[in-house]
Amino acid sequence: MVRSVTLARAVAVAAALIAFAAAAPAQQTPAPAPSAAASPAAPTPAASPVAPSPAAAPSAQPTPAPAATPNPDAPTPSSGPNSGDSGSMGETVDLVSRPAAYFEGKADRDEVYSSITGAIAAIRAEIAKDGLKPAAPPIAIFLEADDSGFKYRAEVPLESAPAGKTQLSDTIKLGQSPIGKAMRFEHRGAYDDIDGTYEAITAYLDEKGVDAQDMFIEEYLNDVKSSEDPNLQVDIYVMLK
Repeated sequence: MVRSVTLARAVAVAAALIAFAAAAPAQQTPAPAPSAAASPAAPTPAASPVAPSPAAAPSAQPTPAPAATPNPDAPTPSSGPNSGDSGSMGETVDLVSRPAAYFEGKADRDEVYSSITGAIAAIRAEIAKDGLKPAAPPIAIFLEADDSGFKYRAEVPLESAPAGKTQLSDTIKLGQSPIGKAMRFEHRGAYDDIDGTYEAITAYLDEKGVDAQDMFIEEYLNDVKSSEDPNLQVDIYVMLK
């Protein structure tokens, strides 16, 4: 089944982003490890104090056991919103602008994914014809939404732009990818389920009072043929003011 992307999702995200005029995003600072309990002063002045290890728990043994190595794959509840199997984690990043080949289109609400992937395929074919090489995964910039669907700009970043050209065809133009500070979130799962990730992002931005632009970007880290494929990996960027 082709994913039905509701207009309500876009309106909710856009409204939440415009409303966030509060403070800048709070930094995620892990809680400091508890200090070792103070030991009674040694009666012998010659005894040298041993500095407690901040990562070690208080222990009666003279040599504390080494702290366990944290698992980088373990979820961090305070790092950002979590939308179940889809997953998302917020972090602030700097987007670097690159030359890009792009296509601007509009998709019905129930054909967003197929429309974007079709546009990306057309861009890839055109840049291959011109001997150009992609420099990063393709993206889609969502520009606006109305009753009939979404307006988007599909882009493939390039290693370099051809000299003296502003377009590769009547529909494939040349320009620059977005630049600036953004907050990155992750969606891992079917595109059909991406609404849950956007709901989590909206709640997170609202809670943190993030001052964001009314624009979001999807970066497609792998290719899947169907919006139902659970192996899809998408990074979502919310541009900050």
